[in-house]
Amino acid sequence: MHLTRDEELLLQGERGDTLRRAMEILVALGDIYEAERLIEIKSAQIAGVSYKTIGDAGLEWISDLNGKVAVPSILNPAGMDLLKWREMSIDEDFARKQLAIIDAYRRLGVAIECTCTPYLLYESIASRGDHLAWSESSAVSYANSVIGAMTNREGGPSALAAALVGKTPLYGYHLEENRVPTHVISVEADVKEYGALGFLAGKIVGDGVPLFVMRSRPDRDDLKALGAAMAASGSVALYYVKGVTQEPPQYDPDACEIIEIEDEDIRSVYDSRADAGDVDIVALGCPHCSLQELEGIADLLEGRKVSKELWICTSRRVAESAPETVRRIESTGARVICDTCMVVSPASERFSHMMVNSGKAFVYIPGMCGVKATLGSLEDCINAATGGS
Repeated sequence: MHLTRDEELLLQGERGDTLRRAMEILVALGDIYEAERLIEIKSAQIAGVSYKTIGDAGLEWISDLNGKVAVPSILNPAGMDLLKWREMSIDEDFARKQLAIIDAYRRLGVAIECTCTPYLLYESIASRGDHLAWSESSAVSYANSVIGAMTNREGGPSALAAALVGKTPLYGYHLEENRVPTHVISVEADVKEYGALGFLAGKIVGDGVPLFVMRSRPDRDDLKALGAAMAASGSVALYYVKGVTQEPPQYDPDACEIIEIEDEDIRSVYDSRADAGDVDIVALGCPHCSLQELEGIADLLEGRKVSKELWICTSRRVAESAPETVRRIESTGARVICDTCMVVSPASERFSHMMVNSGKAFVYIPGMCGVKATLGSLEDCINAATGGS
C-alpha cells in the first residue's frame, strides 16, 4: 500500500506511540485487503464500548492510548444506562469498569453519545459520497444504503485507529465496483414491519448486496430495521430499495440471483409467537428508537399498564428531546433506557425469555445473552408486556 511521506512518519512513530499503533492497524488492514492507499474520512463510529464485550483487555488497551481523534467520532452503546445503571441492577464492579471505558474514550475526544443510530443525532456526520469508518453493523448498513455514504464494517480497534488518523484504507465498499447488486429480491407481500423481512433476506443473501423490488414503500425507520436484521442474520452492509433509496451503480441484471419473498415466508418467521406465554421481558429499540418510534410506542401504551418488564432503548439525546413522550411511556411502568441496549447489557441475562420486534435482537439475544428470544410485531410486543389489556 502506498503511503504519503506524512503517513510514513506516523508509522515510524514521529508523532507519538498512539498514532504509530493506529497506523500499524490501518496498514495491516490495507495489506490484507490489497488497498492501494489510505483515504480521508468524514467521521467514525466506534464499537467496542460495552465492558461486557471487551472486558479488561479492551479497557487496558483503550486506556493506554493518548491524543485526540482527528474527525468527529461517536461511540456505540455501552453496557448500561450511564446514569440509571443501578435501576438496571448492574453491579458496582461492572459499572466502575464501564465508566472507566467511557472516560478513556472521552479523553481521546470521542463524543460520549453511546448509540447505534448516530445519524439521528448529527445530520452532518455523514452525507452521500462521504467516506466513513463506522463499525456497528446496523449503522454501517444505514450509512451505505440510506444515506449513500461509503464505509466498510470496521472492528472497534480499526474504527478507533481511523478516527485517530482521520483515514482508512481504500477497499471494499469504498470502491464503486463493490457496490453493485448481487441479488434482486422481489417482495410479493404487503410488509408492515421490516425486521422479519430483513431476517429472511439476510439468511439468503449472506454478504451479498440485495436490490429490493417491493410493493410497499418503507420509511427511514423501516429501512433502519430492514438493514439491521440483514446485517445480523447475514452480513449485509449495503442494500437498495427500488424507488426509495439511491439507485445502484450500473450493473448486469443477468448476473444477479433472483429471489421471491411472499406473505407466507414472512409469516413463518413469526410462528414462534405461539410459545410466547413464558416471556418475562419485552425489549424494543434495536437499533435505538427514533423520536417517531418513541411517539408511536407511547400511543400504543396509552391507557395501559405493563404487567411484565418492558424496555425501550434509545439514545439519551433523543430521550431528552421528548420529555413528555418519555413521561407517557414511563407512566405505564415501562422503562426508557439510554446509552445501551438489550444485546450488549448484562442486565438482559437476568431474564429467561425475551420478546423483541427487532430482527437483529432476535438473532443476537440467544447467543450473546443466553436468553430465549421470540420475534413479534410491535403490537405483539406491547400486548405481551401489558397482558393484552
